Amino acid sequence: MNILSIQSWVSYGHVGNASAVFPMQRLGHEVWAIHTVQFSNHTGYGAWKGRVYDGPMIDELVEGIADRGVLATCDGVLSGYMGSSDIGSAIMAAVKRVRALNPSALYCCDPVIGDVGRGVFVRPGIPEFMRDQAVPAADIITPNQFELEYLSGRSITTIADAVAAVDAIRATGPKTVLVTSLMTEDTPADAMDLLACGPNGRFRVRTPRLSVSVNGAGDAIAALFFVHAATTGDEAFAVSRAASSVFGLLKRTEEAGSREILTVAAQDEFVAPSRLFSPEPIA
Repeated sequence: MNILSIQSWVSYGHVGNASAVFPMQRLGHEVWAIHTVQFSNHTGYGAWKGRVYDGPMIDELVEGIADRGVLATCDGVLSGYMGSSDIGSAIMAAVKRVRALNPSALYCCDPVIGDVGRGVFVRPGIPEFMRDQAVPAADIITPNQFELEYLSGRSITTIADAVAAVDAIRATGPKTVLVTSLMTEDTPADAMDLLACGPNGRFRVRTPRLSVSVNGAGDAIAALFFVHAATTGDEAFAVSRAASSVFGLLKRTEEAGSREILTVAAQDEFVAPSRLFSPEPIA
């Protein structure tokens, strides 16, 4: 596929496009990356250099791609962290433009808003933009549990709660939802769940919980799930392969004691995960 990926970029390490682009390329897809920020490193270090771009620059880059006469061959748009609402508006404009030329093109939105324990960590107005504009426009979304609760307006303590929240969101537009970092009452303390819901059903994948804590894993799993789901139309396969690949990636990172995920060193995990986790149908 040809994927237009509009996300942040860091020169050192792997978050945003620096985490999402290479896994998709390793699977054989062409990726047209547009960066919403260019930082020296991710902000988790507490200090960084660089700058945030604006919506007009994104519009300009999309226009430049269109000038090459190739925008009609774009099969999908992937977006992640949005630094401002004008960047969000530019992404929505890009999606609209791609769909006008290729109605079968898919839009995958990773609705980055916040996380359990951290709360909302994006700028004011972004959560509402995600809920009211980006998510309804998307074909596929990949929220974590905190973001699922925000977007659906529901609290989640059981798998049934999670399913109900996903169903509520799917009613607003997205056909397929992947929930990451899901912890319900029946999730063992030493495990982590992922839940994929779409036209073919609902599927849970459970992986062991690792002690590693690094940035960028969510960006990688959103990209992997998107391309697997788009190319196969099979949510069960997509969540199994995406979860297995990222588990392998994080396992290698944990073993190395690295603060940055080993996106390049562990690249074989994207093509042939060293451990496969089977999807479990959920009623």
